[in-house]
Amino acid sequence: MKYRIDNLQYCNWSRDIFQINREANLDAIHVTVVYHEDYEEFIQRTKEWEKFFNENSDLIFLGKSFKDIEKANSEKKTAIFFGFQNCSPIEDNIALVEKVHEHGCRFMQLTYNNQSLLATGCYEKNDSGVTNFGREAIKEMNRVGIVIDMSHSAEKSTFDAIEISEKPIAITHANPSFWYKAIRNKSNDLLKALANSGGMLGLSLYPHHLKDGSNCTLENFCEMTAKTAEIIGVKNIGIGSDLCINHPDSVVEWMRNGTWAKTKNYGEGLKNKPGFPKQPNWFLDARGFNNLEIGLKKIGFNEDETSGILGNNWYNFYKGIN
Repeated sequence: MKYRIDNLQYCNWSRDIFQINREANLDAIHVTVVYHEDYEEFIQRTKEWEKFFNENSDLIFLGKSFKDIEKANSEKKTAIFFGFQNCSPIEDNIALVEKVHEHGCRFMQLTYNNQSLLATGCYEKNDSGVTNFGREAIKEMNRVGIVIDMSHSAEKSTFDAIEISEKPIAITHANPSFWYKAIRNKSNDLLKALANSGGMLGLSLYPHHLKDGSNCTLENFCEMTAKTAEIIGVKNIGIGSDLCINHPDSVVEWMRNGTWAKTKNYGEGLKNKPGFPKQPNWFLDARGFNNLEIGLKKIGFNEDETSGILGNNWYNFYKGIN
């Protein structure tokens, strides 16, 4: 069986986008439902998604386990898995880890760029690693079945999370720094440790993580994928596109600044180009998976390896989630 999975999208959701994802034959998507929201605000996000599910039941439904990926494939729908780009919904209360799981959360980042109560983000000057609360949170996430996601975390914190977690962790949306030295891309040593622990890397299509940005070519991306497979093994690689379709630029400003800063933070953008960057022309939306399939095969991946990268590797990873 071939599955297609995009393990990170954050779009301005609409029926049009759900239809595009079906045209791309996506069986599952890990969607960001939280950036800086607290627990009550997360609950409000789930209610908004309930409306999406009710109004688009022919296209999407809430996913909770790998069996929902199988169901989506058989029913030609897309299973939506909730994830957090920050740990803010659990506030400072370990009991909320189980609560957010009950409401559908299956992935949670320990940090979003900055220091959190759990770990250090990649934009901090000093990386003190996973905190005491972070250790307890990881243990509880392992117990209930929430994947530790370190996409926006600093290097020591990520090594700590790999060591502390009794289950494989994920970096759902990033690229290797050997290819492009974005702040959030990851070192070879870190990616090897991730793979050796059974973890997954979701390769990102977000232009700030790509060599040559919006002008990155399909061939260059696929060459990077092949080199990454040589380093960490093809079975540890999937796609986490980080698509942010149809959002106004005010949203990316909120993503970068939240409610904690008055000084504008441009993140990986520039002062004169602070908004969302343009997607490469071969991956304007999820239908770009078709181009990826062509490019990966052309670069030398066989049928099984290509299917793995485009979804089956994530499917196998999901089978390890409670």
